[in-house]
Amino acid sequence: MTRLWLIRHGPTHVRRMVGHSDPPADLTDIAAIGRLSAALPRAPVVSSDLIRATATADAIAGARPRLPHEVALREFDYGDWDDRPFDAIDGPELRAYFDDPGDRRAPNGESWNDVAERVDTVLARLATGPDLIVVAHMGVILTQWARATGLTPFRALAQKIDNLSLTRIDMWADGPAPVFANRIP
Repeated sequence: MTRLWLIRHGPTHVRRMVGHSDPPADLTDIAAIGRLSAALPRAPVVSSDLIRATATADAIAGARPRLPHEVALREFDYGDWDDRPFDAIDGPELRAYFDDPGDRRAPNGESWNDVAERVDTVLARLATGPDLIVVAHMGVILTQWARATGLTPFRALAQKIDNLSLTRIDMWADGPAPVFANRIP
């Protein structure tokens, strides 16, 4: 069994669709970062390769071993919508993407199922010890929460995942089990 400690990166304060675009995280709340780090076990830390995740992982890692960044832990690729203001992309296609997630892809981007498959694959490879700390993105965490809880993608999207929050999922040989989501230490 591996306990996955999933952390959403620090806030970006960006008011547009952020997927593979790479704004930095605001990590000025040293107290919050300290509480988060203190709530974690001494375990390896891995992150997405996007700067908001790598910087957050570096901030909470302390003396923990730091694994190489994983491209497969990136946020959804929103394709043509990425890095665009919400009012510029709002419309039936965007609403359908979130109202009926699964196989529906963003224009020149990914679907929920695409992301879930790539994240499932990388976590199966990495989850070999008793604990693994993963610093990633809301969408990545939600795909794993849906898998662990059995929620549909649409229902999982209702689960709040705050910046610098902690979600824990235990990975058993017979599948994942949810422990808690969106905890702020």
